[in-house]
Amino acid sequence: MPQNDTFSLSAYGITVQRIIRNASPGQLYELGLQFEEGTAISSTGALMAYSGEKTGRSPKDKRIVDEPGCHDHVWWGDVNMPVDERTFMINRERALDYLNTRKRLFVVDGFAGWDPKYRIKVRIVCSRAYHALFMWNMLIRPTTAELAEFGEPDYVVFNAGAFSANRYTTSMTSKTSVALNFARKEFVILGTEYAGEMKKGVFTIMNYPMPLQGQLSTHCSANESEDGKTSIFFGLSGTGKT
Repeated sequence: MPQNDTFSLSAYGITVQRIIRNASPGQLYELGLQFEEGTAISSTGALMAYSGEKTGRSPKDKRIVDEPGCHDHVWWGDVNMPVDERTFMINRERALDYLNTRKRLFVVDGFAGWDPKYRIKVRIVCSRAYHALFMWNMLIRPTTAELAEFGEPDYVVFNAGAFSANRYTTSMTSKTSVALNFARKEFVILGTEYAGEMKKGVFTIMNYPMPLQGQLSTHCSANESEDGKTSIFFGLSGTGKT
């Protein structure tokens, strides 16, 4: 098992000793089946896992911290709803408190974006093998050499989705909170175990700097034919782009 005794999350205030970093799918299958109730292997070999009450994203519970650095670059409204720094920090503390109660945590270090000029380093910190496996599949996996020299990530995702937000906290509308802080370069998840929140969070992160760098970010996929011609497929999630 890829547990590294020298790898620590103490810089984030996490004191859990057993950190399983960039485990293989087989290892994540094993841990999911062993420790996550209801997990099973389908007839096609896929790992089946329960995401709890939420079986889809919670867009109305998503917030972005409104701070000077991003205020003039975000299209605020019903999609990009603001939250203050204090509320974010309360939710962050709540997430870390939960993660610190776990016997083991998973870390997935990977890249978002194929082009080295624009890609970012992302670190996922989560308590479920199912979540780690999902992001192992979503992010671009570093080589052994790249992982050894990964260093500090550009963004960190703290997934404490099995623990609820306090709905009486300012700006909270439910027990679910999905919050992004561009200044701290952190993304915090509470109250939802739906894995797609992590993927969409990374997608949102990439949508912020790329236009500022003169790059068009799109929700699409691309296929290349045998003669080198490329087709681009645009569409919402689940519409068959890949």
